[in-house]
Amino acid sequence: MGVTVLHPRAAARGSDRPGQREAFIGTINSVGSVVALFANIIFGTFSDLTRSRWGKRTLWIISGGILCGACVAGLLVTKSLPLILLLWCGMQLFYNWMNAPFVATLSDRVPDKFRGSVSSFMGAGGVLGQTAGSLVGSLLISNIDLGFTVGALGFALVGIIVVGIWPREPSNVDEEREPVSLGMVLKAFIPPHGKGARNFYYALFGRMMMVAGYQMINGYLLYVVKYYTFSDSGYNADQLKTAAAGVIATMSVITMVVSLIAALVSGPISDKLGMRKIPVAGASVLFAIGAAMPWIFHNAWGMYLFAAIAGFGYGVYNAIDQALNVSILPNPKEAGKDLGVLNMANTLSTVLGSLLTSGVVMATGGNYGLVFPVCIVVVLIAAFLIMQIKGIK
Repeated sequence: MGVTVLHPRAAARGSDRPGQREAFIGTINSVGSVVALFANIIFGTFSDLTRSRWGKRTLWIISGGILCGACVAGLLVTKSLPLILLLWCGMQLFYNWMNAPFVATLSDRVPDKFRGSVSSFMGAGGVLGQTAGSLVGSLLISNIDLGFTVGALGFALVGIIVVGIWPREPSNVDEEREPVSLGMVLKAFIPPHGKGARNFYYALFGRMMMVAGYQMINGYLLYVVKYYTFSDSGYNADQLKTAAAGVIATMSVITMVVSLIAALVSGPISDKLGMRKIPVAGASVLFAIGAAMPWIFHNAWGMYLFAAIAGFGYGVYNAIDQALNVSILPNPKEAGKDLGVLNMANTLSTVLGSLLTSGVVMATGGNYGLVFPVCIVVVLIAAFLIMQIKGIK
């Protein structure tokens, strides 16, 4: 919710001038992503090394959610751009404190033949969260304090709820302990090498390009709708805000429905066919087709077609991509670390997507329409990279 709708509004508290506003959003996305980059790998590694009566992941998931929520709550009380930047970085740090161990549970606790189905439920959850967040955020554009209150409570409770619902993680206090040292932490940043590394890097960069394409449009969705979809509307500021909120809310509902269907259906089919690579690459191509719709149809219906087609593609992608990632891990015993490196693609993608959109908009004097063809090229590169993975259908 913060990424798609409300954090641009937080940035606008400090400056609502076009150009400076986009530049600051690009800055907080980029700096926050650097923090997330290191946090993902470090906390994935630390959770691999954790020994407790509650297992290796549970405590990280609960505490990360609470601390992340505290950072979001801090955005309620400041209009200072430096403090917004600091709190955003804290949110990225603690989100990855929670998320890196959570993702590793797919490798720890799910047999390979069921990973597509479980991954599809994880993808469906992500889709519901993103689209519901966009919907709620669009409804709270005029009440940003309430929006961040909802976000803070959501983050604080999510880890507790997840751990309370799923089967309890077994104790691992009797597992062999490895002493934690600075050298071990630094070793976590050594990229995988040797057997299996080739596939690993194709998956890494394929994911990076796909999520960058997603971020290019959805990370700036409020501005895309306001300054591209309604660029010729003649609306005043209040009318523009109301119209944009309505389009985003409708897009959110469309995306949620099609993505949820895609996620729930594609995972079990992927398990039955034993395929991972082809559905992920195909989903990237489908997203590219969706991104062409607003470029062709310069109106709200173009955005609705984007939400339907790209949303379905991204739903398939989210459903199967984690199962693909787990299947190409060089060392399953280091799942937290290596999945942290793979999920680093999300961090790099945020930087890349923000830089590309900011660069296009600033270089063209505010033309958001050219973001779409650039996005299409980026996600087609993602499809090409995924198809280079060997030994996986």
